[in-house]
Amino acid sequence: MAATGDEAAAMDSISRAPSVPLAATNPPPSSSGPAEGPEDPAESLGAASKKPGTNSDGGVETAEEAVEPAEPDINELCTDMFEKMSIFLQGELTATCEDYRLLENMNKLTSLKYMEMKDISINISRNLQDLNNKYASLQPYLDQINQIEEQVSSLEQAAYKLDAYSKKLEARFKKLEKR
Repeated sequence: MAATGDEAAAMDSISRAPSVPLAATNPPPSSSGPAEGPEDPAESLGAASKKPGTNSDGGVETAEEAVEPAEPDINELCTDMFEKMSIFLQGELTATCEDYRLLENMNKLTSLKYMEMKDISINISRNLQDLNNKYASLQPYLDQINQIEEQVSSLEQAAYKLDAYSKKLEARFKKLEKR
């Protein structure tokens, strides 16, 4: 793949960046397989200092030049990024779980409050029904009281009429006595 413009400049700066020998930045080769890069540090420094535009093949870089010096850094950075992303996602999931636990607790408390209110309303309804039953049982007595009150009122009227009549009679009697 041909590196153009900004990509070529970025790759060139990556390949020039290490000023220490490549043996210090590259991990030591494992005994299980051959080393991927050149064994001589002078060769690797010479290969890294080539500019992509000066090659005779039209600015095409080889994967060895662009990838080799940056590979350990990219691996470390990727590992670090994934670790930090894992910590971040665990924190987000923990916060979400805590939010759901809080909502669950709030729902339980609300449910308990509604059950208490239900019990209170049932008691109020029962007490109201008892009061209505007692009022219904007292209703005949209340009706008798109303009848007695009407009779007392009519007796009072009769007493006033009788008093007025007796005063008239007394006045007549006194008139008759004077004659």
